[in-house]
Amino acid sequence: MTPTDHAVEDLLRELAPQVLGVLARRFGDFATAEDAVQEALLAATRQWPAEGVPEHPRGWLTQVAYRRMIELVRAEAARRDREERAARRSGDDRRTAPAADEPLTGERDDTLVLLFLCCHPTLSTPSAIALTLRAVGGLSTAEIARAFLVPEATMAQRISRAKQRIRDSGLPFRMPEPADRQARLAAVLHVLYLIFTEGHTASLGDDLRRVDLSEEAVRLTREMRRLLPDDSEVAGLLALMLLTDARAAARTGPSGELIPLAEQDRSRWDAAAIAEGTSLVTAAMIRGPVGPYQIQAAVAALHDEAPSAADTDWPQILALYGVLERLTGSPVVALNRAVATAMVHGPTAGLDALAGLAGDSRLAGSHRLDAARAHLYEMAGDRDAAVTHYRAAAARTTSRPEQEYLQLRAAHLATPPPRR
Repeated sequence: MTPTDHAVEDLLRELAPQVLGVLARRFGDFATAEDAVQEALLAATRQWPAEGVPEHPRGWLTQVAYRRMIELVRAEAARRDREERAARRSGDDRRTAPAADEPLTGERDDTLVLLFLCCHPTLSTPSAIALTLRAVGGLSTAEIARAFLVPEATMAQRISRAKQRIRDSGLPFRMPEPADRQARLAAVLHVLYLIFTEGHTASLGDDLRRVDLSEEAVRLTREMRRLLPDDSEVAGLLALMLLTDARAAARTGPSGELIPLAEQDRSRWDAAAIAEGTSLVTAAMIRGPVGPYQIQAAVAALHDEAPSAADTDWPQILALYGVLERLTGSPVVALNRAVATAMVHGPTAGLDALAGLAGDSRLAGSHRLDAARAHLYEMAGDRDAAVTHYRAAAARTTSRPEQEYLQLRAAHLATPPPRR
């Protein structure tokens, strides 16, 4: 039976990091191996939908990528030979192909090694995100460029620079040493979190969500969970993604307009995702140690488990945000805590809490502070102040659905209420 294009795409994304791991480990050259795997994936997208998936698809991809790798290695060796004939080395070289009779297998799963390599602290965050999506996620350069609304050439340059930095650094293809592993794991989880966040609420463009990015972030985090089943923060991050994404279907109306959490139809929330996420975070927090992703997941679970907005356990959410703020020092967490303060102690208390964030340079240019102020002024009944801040927030955001929602709130409040 001929597979659908979608099924082939899903399979290739699953197999891509496994095949890349085989080549990068065997040849010691991540950048060239990644190019070879991308060409093998391209060949598969052309052949498999028409001819059917091979009996051993990973082996097929590995062999095609291996042959291309040999060609690339030989071409590079010939170039070096021409340019550096006098200084050319002989014998063993990390880029010399293995012996022809050495078995080539893909049994070992190097996905975790790839994640650590792609999220190395020497790479900028945008570069780490792009390289992770390409090397581990199996997305094409064009797909990543579309997701972040940049030209394909720009994204290609970003990925190329990231690979060159890894090549120049001489990083070995292996897991980091235990002393460095936890810090590096934090970088990996941060990149996955950023990919999900951009997918859940796109920072640019006409669409509220980039579904391909949020789904890919969940898939990669599930893979992390499979590889590190005892890590409580990996479980916490997966729980946070599931509990947040469970509300996705209710976040927009028929015309794509944004619907705030308090007004969503909760019958449209994904009950299975909520149950899985709640189970994950509960078990993780019992096992410990407790970290920021678990606390954020616990907040999301309290929202998801409330039968209605009025039934939300805001005192518990406020307490969790207090712990999270002490752990992270994040101004966004402080902003969320201020909103929770308003829900527990009233809008005046919330506005007082927001006042301390006015001079935080990390929020400069962001629409979040004005949006929160507008919401709390609206709660307090100060329509004029709410309109001012809704309009200011709308002017700052680069997301079209958020902009339209904020403008509508401002227009609604600017209209005098009917006389009774």
